[in-house]
Amino acid sequence: MRVLLILALLSGRLYSQTAVKEKPTDYPVHAALGTVSIGAEYLVHSIPAHNQTFFTAEYLVVEVAVFPGRGETIEIGNITFALRLNGRKQLMYPEAPGFVSASMKYPDWETHPRAEVQAGVGNAGVTIGRPPVVGRFPDDPTPARSRLPRSPKAPDPDDRSGIEREEPVSVEDAVAHAALPEGAISKPVSGYIYFRYKGKPKSVKSLELVYEAKAGSVTLKLL
Repeated sequence: MRVLLILALLSGRLYSQTAVKEKPTDYPVHAALGTVSIGAEYLVHSIPAHNQTFFTAEYLVVEVAVFPGRGETIEIGNITFALRLNGRKQLMYPEAPGFVSASMKYPDWETHPRAEVQAGVGNAGVTIGRPPVVGRFPDDPTPARSRLPRSPKAPDPDDRSGIEREEPVSVEDAVAHAALPEGAISKPVSGYIYFRYKGKPKSVKSLELVYEAKAGSVTLKLL
């Protein structure tokens, strides 16, 4: 089961759980190509999912809704949509949800420049500025080599004995379930697509979403 979940996260083929609005014009930006209509909204770095909002610093997030024509079946996937940033000719294509959630969950997913200060007395030492290392799989020995003490946790003032509360959704589930589904669709679907971008949001002067299909392409101006 764990292997199947990992494969699903990397492929991004878990079915979307975002609610589709009634019509394309309900979205801030919308366009049509033949009988297919597209609605979109630029969410910058936020991922609203399951009564929570997650933040991804390394990806731009776009909510997309696809409305096929009546009685029509179309194919959508990672190459269906692309992003044009600041008028550049080279387009950006979405990445799988698994990479998005990994960048959010694991602080050491990639190496970033950091300042580290070491101090100690005798043989004992403390390193300040190094992020905690998170295990990538069960029994991963990596965290044991850099284990940090748990931060003290204050009592939950809303805790009521005997009252069950809904558990928060994990990053992996939220990012994957909210992603735009891939494959053949015959009814309206919606979901998020993720584009890797390490720059600052204020550096984005213009942003265009390009929908590409056999019938041609159409551009939606997000910003």
